[in-house]
Amino acid sequence: MMASQARSEDREINDVDTLIQRFEHLGYVTDRGLATAVYLVTKLQKPLLIEGHAGVGKTEVAKVLAAMLQTRLIRLQCYEGLDVNSAVYEWNYQKQLLAIKIEEKTDQTVEEKEKHIFGKEFLLERPLLQSILADDASPVLLIDEIDRADDAFEAFLLELLSDFQITVPELGTIKAKYVPYVILTSNRTRELSDALRRRCFYHWIDYPSFEKEMKIVRARLPVIEEELEVQVVRFVHAVRQLDLTKPPGVTETLDCAQAAMSLGKHRLDVKLVEETLGCVAKSQEDVAKLKAAGIEKMLS
Repeated sequence: MMASQARSEDREINDVDTLIQRFEHLGYVTDRGLATAVYLVTKLQKPLLIEGHAGVGKTEVAKVLAAMLQTRLIRLQCYEGLDVNSAVYEWNYQKQLLAIKIEEKTDQTVEEKEKHIFGKEFLLERPLLQSILADDASPVLLIDEIDRADDAFEAFLLELLSDFQITVPELGTIKAKYVPYVILTSNRTRELSDALRRRCFYHWIDYPSFEKEMKIVRARLPVIEEELEVQVVRFVHAVRQLDLTKPPGVTETLDCAQAAMSLGKHRLDVKLVEETLGCVAKSQEDVAKLKAAGIEKMLS
């Protein structure tokens, strides 16, 4: 069998069970609901909007999907004030000015000069345009924390999510040759529009159950001792019951476990937890609440 054929078969996912197995092989423990949503993304080429608490593995879904499909991951990190120049494209003005100076002494018409300086060689491609221009295979496009962008940018996305095309005024409408697999994530810092939601599959990732979180820790930290693993997961679950500003996610569970292992510890105790509170509490207020609740009580 040729290498290219083998790679093609590795990328082919024919059912949800296979996707679950491939994800777990890559270290991501998923449930059937999320796996089904991701599977439909690969088959129906419709975007997937994933919401959930911080640190529960939303961003990781896109990374693992790209690894599973052996394709390129293109990431757009959203933030307040994100605009077209940062997300889609902008023109290389310095290169354009240099071209204009060079062409001053030529006999080209104004229309010819303008057409040249607005050619693709002067175009700086940003993540969204890169995903549309992919010319060898469908990439995975991760639009991370879309809730941090403003309403105007969200509205701009609708053309991309509906028709997988982008309009550049100087070049016209560019349609994707290979439709990207689109994953959007949101921490729900603001409510997204109905128009955006209608264009996507939807999935909510909650904090995992005790059993699932144990499985996640074992998958990511296979050398962890069982007693330490159980203690860490129980402790983090207890911390989540407190009224913290930023409750710990799975990321914090892994950080707590790795910190203990790095310090050569085989089990949690009050002193160790106090020294590594920064793994699970992310503000002074949350540290104070955690201490007031009684670390020893939560460990027991």
